[in-house]
Amino acid sequence: MLLTTERHIAHLDLDSFFVSVECLRNSKLLGKSVLIGGGSDRGVVASCSYEARKFGVHSAMPIRMALRLCPQAIVVRSDFEQYSKYSRIITDIISDAVPLFEKASIDEFYIDISGMDKFFGCSKFISGLKKRVLKESGLPVSYGLASNKLLGKVSTNEVKPNGQIIIPFGEEKSYLATLKINKLPGVGKETTLLLSKMGVETIKVLSEIPIEMMHNLLGKDGSGIWRKANGIDESPVVPFHEQKSISTENTFETDTIDMRFLHSELVRMTERIGFELRQENKLAGCVCVKVRYTNFDTEIKQRTITYTNTDNVLLETAKELFAKLYSRRMLIRLVGIKLTNLIPGNHQIRLFEDTEESIKLYQAIDSIKKQFGEKRLVKAGGLDYK
Repeated sequence: MLLTTERHIAHLDLDSFFVSVECLRNSKLLGKSVLIGGGSDRGVVASCSYEARKFGVHSAMPIRMALRLCPQAIVVRSDFEQYSKYSRIITDIISDAVPLFEKASIDEFYIDISGMDKFFGCSKFISGLKKRVLKESGLPVSYGLASNKLLGKVSTNEVKPNGQIIIPFGEEKSYLATLKINKLPGVGKETTLLLSKMGVETIKVLSEIPIEMMHNLLGKDGSGIWRKANGIDESPVVPFHEQKSISTENTFETDTIDMRFLHSELVRMTERIGFELRQENKLAGCVCVKVRYTNFDTEIKQRTITYTNTDNVLLETAKELFAKLYSRRMLIRLVGIKLTNLIPGNHQIRLFEDTEESIKLYQAIDSIKKQFGEKRLVKAGGLDYK
């Protein structure tokens, strides 16, 4: 069972993105074992070069453990302002070249080039785009061109770094057949272990298991894994410009000039939309603050930030914008905060500047909020003082 309508979907992935940016800034890092992370050995690895990966180093690993595995590694402090800058450069290049693309993360894109084969060929186009990205940004990129997003992503991962591959329409299952089951997105360690105990090692064997059996074994996830194993993925490329903002605002019962209360509202609202941002697995690239005075005059200020979803960064920016906005010393009737320039992101990249303990703390806080409700655990600064 495969799609009968032929599509051409390219998956572009910037190779070891953070490391590549640092190599642009310091050519002496080229070909070396490089770890991107915090400023101390208590931090974790945000990214690492392919040379370091050969020693078993991987993202989210404690830096001190990574250095035990690879003592010669060079540790470079994360600079997310630069990484965000280059991400926007790549986004602009792709936006200028194609009518429909999805920004899946800070360094990953899906491009729908269906129909371009009628003009000058999809493979020729995507190959030209790869060269253009390298020429205009200096960053290497790998891509997989296939009939759907799943095959595009899987194949890209197989040819990195600086690789390219085309999976012809109709050959989805045969391409996947020889790969290990953990190559499929969504098949984690526990599922891999369970299937391995059943003798299922390759995607070919996995694809031959009846879908009913997979559903009985793993529920809805089992059916989804069966579809992936058979090369089926009908998910569309979601246009980047359709990414929505996340916002909240509060009109006070009584107009106020109580700065302690106003700051507590900033904390409460920022914490609320920050939690929402993380639950939606997104990162924000811009913070907007709105103030409406008692005479209904409304003023808005915004600032572009490095992509993040951490409360501390968002709150610091919101407070600075509010301080610049509130200059009239007039009663305020409304305060609002909005996060825009959203991109998918399933980890809090700014947290990699913190310690392992900090990361675990933030993750535990979100877990408690998710289980018992976001209002059950709040920052002291967000308590209502009025």
